[in-house]
Amino acid sequence: MAPENSRTAEDLNRLPTEQPHPAAADLDTRSPLEIVTLMNDLDHTVAPAVRQALPQIAQAVEIIADRLAQGGRLLYFGAGTSGRLGMLDAVECGPTFNLPPEVVRAFVAGGPAALIRSVEGAEDDAAAGAAQVAAAGVGEKDVVVGITASGRTPYVLAAVQEAKRRGATTVGLACNRNTPLRAVVDLAIEVETGPELISGSTRLKAGTAQKMVLNMLSTAALIRRHKVFGNLMVDLQATNLKLRTRAVRLVQQAAGVDEAAARSALEAGGWSAKTAILMLLRGLDAETARRHLEAQDGSLRAALAGGGKWATGKKD
Repeated sequence: MAPENSRTAEDLNRLPTEQPHPAAADLDTRSPLEIVTLMNDLDHTVAPAVRQALPQIAQAVEIIADRLAQGGRLLYFGAGTSGRLGMLDAVECGPTFNLPPEVVRAFVAGGPAALIRSVEGAEDDAAAGAAQVAAAGVGEKDVVVGITASGRTPYVLAAVQEAKRRGATTVGLACNRNTPLRAVVDLAIEVETGPELISGSTRLKAGTAQKMVLNMLSTAALIRRHKVFGNLMVDLQATNLKLRTRAVRLVQQAAGVDEAAARSALEAGGWSAKTAILMLLRGLDAETARRHLEAQDGSLRAALAGGGKWATGKKD
């Protein structure tokens, strides 16, 4: 019988993401324009591959939104490029949707140092994956997403297994089919991206697919959690000039008022776009608007539907 590491290497070598792409066999002889044209051609295959997994992605979105409503968290675990993409998505949820940093978090094999330099050996550290899940206090209200292009990274497999043992819902995101990850998660999202431009360089098509799916998971789940009104980013954190300007513009659009009125309402409402919009459309003061939003679980649409009740002294 072959040693375990030999069997693992043999299995890895058979993965589509590890195969050389026939269209790129002479890649090093091509001109810059030919190289980037081929890259662009291959990138055009990613979105259709993601489309094939939309039912599973939508199912994951519903689960994530439900757990967030219960006070749970969305937690990403990945190694290398996969881990860095998870961190990128998690970090951007805060300013986009006005979330506390603990609600969407990411963990990378090798720790914070792996975000700025390669710590490739860390992906084989299964014990570290399980330990980080334990340290994060993962529980039954949480959703843990394991991200691995190969679908067999030991750090990720151990993390989702420990999370599942603790009662969390587990989702696996891989860029190959029928991988070990599929066997250990509650829901598998498999986006088969195939051979890369540079053989095995899964920061390319596989990384693009992972970024697309992570965008969908967090964005769609937080839309379901009332973080968007229409297609307006009404829960943004207006922490600098650019974001305050954006907040003024979206309040103008939502409330149909001029810039001065939008800015005045925002200033009175602590630069909360939701509060400002409700104030303007229902003639409420800032405190009453805030109370009504809280009563409607942060849903501006629901608050607008019953907004007059606070003003007349009635209760929902």
